[in-house]
Amino acid sequence: MIRNYSKNCKGKYGSSEQCTTKLFIEFFAFWDKTEKEEALVLATHGIVKKAGKIPDKEIGKAEKIRLDYFKYKNEENGK
Repeated sequence: MIRNYSKNCKGKYGSSEQCTTKLFIEFFAFWDKTEKEEALVLATHGIVKKAGKIPDKEIGKAEKIRLDYFKYKNEENGK
C-alpha cells in the first residue's frame, strides 16, 4: 500500500514550503487453512519504509511468528 503524506520542508532560502513524500506500508501476513470450514488470515506485523527492498530481518521476523503460531496451535490441539 502506498500513501502520500505532506510535511513542511525547508526551502532554499529558509522559507517553508509543502513537499510530498511517498510512504510504502508493508504488512506481513499468512493463511491458516488447517480448518475445513474457514481460513484465517493472521497479520504478523507491519513496517513503514520510504522505498527499496524489504529488509531480510523483517521477513525473518514474520516467518518466525508464523512457525511459532503453528507450533503453539499443534501443542494446544495435542492436549
